[in-house]
Amino acid sequence: MLPNFHPSEIPHHAQAERELLASDGPFAVAEEDVLGVPTPVFQERKASLRELLAGSAAFGDAEFMVYDGRRITFAEHHQMVASVAKALREKFAVGRGDRVAILAANCPEWVITWWATVSLGAVAVGLNGWWVRDEIVYGLEDSGAKVLVGDQKRLARLKAGDTEIPVVVIEDDFEVLTRYDQGVGLPEDPIDEDDPACILYTSGTTGRPKGAVNTHRNIVAVNRIQVWHGLRLMKIQGPAPADAPPPPPRCMLVTAPLFHVSGLYAGAVTLLAGGVKTVWLKGRFDPAETMATIERERVTSWAPMGNMLHRCMDHPDAGRYDLSSITQCGSGGAPVSPKVQAQMRAFFPNARRQMGLGYGLTENTGLATIHFGPELEAHPHSVGRVMPTIGCEIRDPDTGRALEAGNEGEIFLSGALVMREYHGKPEATAEAIREGRWLRTGDWGSLDEAGYLYVNSRRRDLILRAGENVNPVEIEQRIEAHPDVAEVAVVGIDHPELGQEVKAVVVPHKGASLDHEELSTWVGETLAYYKVPSQWETRSELLPRNAAGKVLKDVVLGESENAFVEE
Repeated sequence: MLPNFHPSEIPHHAQAERELLASDGPFAVAEEDVLGVPTPVFQERKASLRELLAGSAAFGDAEFMVYDGRRITFAEHHQMVASVAKALREKFAVGRGDRVAILAANCPEWVITWWATVSLGAVAVGLNGWWVRDEIVYGLEDSGAKVLVGDQKRLARLKAGDTEIPVVVIEDDFEVLTRYDQGVGLPEDPIDEDDPACILYTSGTTGRPKGAVNTHRNIVAVNRIQVWHGLRLMKIQGPAPADAPPPPPRCMLVTAPLFHVSGLYAGAVTLLAGGVKTVWLKGRFDPAETMATIERERVTSWAPMGNMLHRCMDHPDAGRYDLSSITQCGSGGAPVSPKVQAQMRAFFPNARRQMGLGYGLTENTGLATIHFGPELEAHPHSVGRVMPTIGCEIRDPDTGRALEAGNEGEIFLSGALVMREYHGKPEATAEAIREGRWLRTGDWGSLDEAGYLYVNSRRRDLILRAGENVNPVEIEQRIEAHPDVAEVAVVGIDHPELGQEVKAVVVPHKGASLDHEELSTWVGETLAYYKVPSQWETRSELLPRNAAGKVLKDVVLGESENAFVEE
């Protein structure tokens, strides 16, 4: 068994894992050099994302994407990707290493553009579709995008002169690209495993969002681990009875945004590679339409984010829909309490055995643990055991020393899933990726003796709102720019559905008064709506700070007393 991998406490789970990880099996692990560091990797793997895509052509006329009345087969998707890749090369001179930015709601064109870009050896940049003008301009400039592909609604947030790069408007221009050469094959440009493939923006812990660079190796490795987990579940469940009806075709409803690791890597990548039908919703999340879609398409798997599950459970017509096809359900991105887990099992009773949660972050290509079934029921406060080939340590934040089981500290991760870098930010990269390519997550938690990881997000400054990382520093800087604000602290407070919501504690300049609605409008002018505080508090006294001048947010929240005395 792998040195960093803790086998299950449940004997037949552990047996399934041993069989899959056997040295003569398809998931045998070896140590190889990854960016100068000896790293455990699966020996059997694809060498690039283009190889994953090429393999999907074997699924032929089976449906891959269902969206707004459109049904796209694997063969059609493969053909359109090849055509768009050639168009990107010949019309926009996109080549190896060039960045192609995507700014759109979930739609087939988003997915096709992404696959076309990475097939060229170029780098797809997933811009947050909720960003406002200032954030979009920042993302385009920071990434150095050569082309922007976007939908009308989001492109309308830009003004003339905001960008000089070519813009492909999905509603007007994209079909021409899909028909550019309908007989062409996939590109043959050289691609190395450690070449950049995708940039996704993450709030991090300081300043503006940073572009995490995930490589072909990173994303292929995520897919390989997810395949391993799927086979683990099959082995654990055992063969179906001889007289059992054949299982329904696998079909996943994807409601996570494509600029998020859950929507992109767990959805558009892994499901394509596995030949799974995907269903995508158009427009804002609608609980009634979601449940109707599950019933109509016989969806077998769904991973709701944020308050999506609550909105479905609380809908007055929830009982009208047949949701019995759901046999897999899970969530991630925000804490899920045991109470919500129980509600999920009750709402999707056929998914009880395969209900799962997970933990990961964009800098680790979205995956570190998967928690599922009876193990989740036995350890409901944990995010699960760390997956094969991934290293995990809990370290003392001051000394960097690895701590023994049961001690709380900062979570560090290692392995083939650790991002290459933050795009264009060597200092931030050096701060995040330490010696031996250990990733400093910024999350606090502990590991128990059995290898279960526990994450205490309340110790972090980063706010987890409905699966989105919200950086308080970015919001604080905007609020502090208001002429009547002397200082501000932005914190996350518990919310029953969102996990956390954003609260701002503000102190006015002497003689000034603060209007909370005006401040909300002020923040919303340059930041996306989910970053606008939903709770405000005005204080007359200055905020508590430590010797270094940093605001003591635990004191602001009332979680502890201020032990620092100014002299």
